[in-house]
Amino acid sequence: MAEPRIPVSPSVAHNPMVPAPEGPTLEMDPMEFTLRKRLPRKLPKRRNDVYVNMKTDFKAQLARCQKLLDAHREICIHGLGLAINRAINIALQLQTSSQGALQLAANTSTVELIDDLEPDDPDESAEPLTRTRNNSAIHIKVFYPNP
Repeated sequence: MAEPRIPVSPSVAHNPMVPAPEGPTLEMDPMEFTLRKRLPRKLPKRRNDVYVNMKTDFKAQLARCQKLLDAHREICIHGLGLAINRAINIALQLQTSSQGALQLAANTSTVELIDDLEPDDPDESAEPLTRTRNNSAIHIKVFYPNP
């Protein structure tokens, strides 16, 4: 008799480094739930911190960073997920426009995000579920070196 198959996500199915799940996984119909992504936990907000996103215009974010650099000798640009490329581009644009006077120091991290899965039908007794996932982040320190 064949063993029952346990559904595994495609990213895990072909990765020999990731162990197979121990128990049965929760099967849910995506049509029955609405995905609500919670905002990520932010680092402490300082005056010279800039959180880059993909919704705001690139030139506006670049101008904001330049304005902050004029007021402070150093800023920190943070990008999460899809905004990592944009954060890097902003930092490089700032360095280029300063004719190399600015220096960059980049750090990467992984941020844990939580999603809520809410049932579409309020009459059903299904409780809201939560799902945890990881996303990459970058933190770029842009600064003028000491003379």
